[in-house]
Amino acid sequence: MVYRDRRNSESGTVRVRMPRKGEILGMVEEMLGGGRFRINCKDGKTRICRVSGKFKRRQWIRPGDLVLVRPWEVQEDERGDVIWKYRRAEAEWLRRKGFTENMG
Repeated sequence: MVYRDRRNSESGTVRVRMPRKGEILGMVEEMLGGGRFRINCKDGKTRICRVSGKFKRRQWIRPGDLVLVRPWEVQEDERGDVIWKYRRAEAEWLRRKGFTENMG
């Protein structure tokens, strides 16, 4: 759950945000506009997910990025919210540990 981060030379380690209950890893397939993305989730479903305004201004999400999705209570198989974007080193760590299998 820990990897070395060259930018953070003081401590040398950073924790990777793991999916909690009700959250799913996903890979961004395409940008749909209006803060919405088509995301291929680890459970095999493709969801249309939105990004909140606060998160949209902080992070730039592109196709191919690994994100954390919280499915909606209604239409949980079709819709969701993007709640976290993994940096390149974090995404690589998750791939090496096998968390992103069956996602393409």
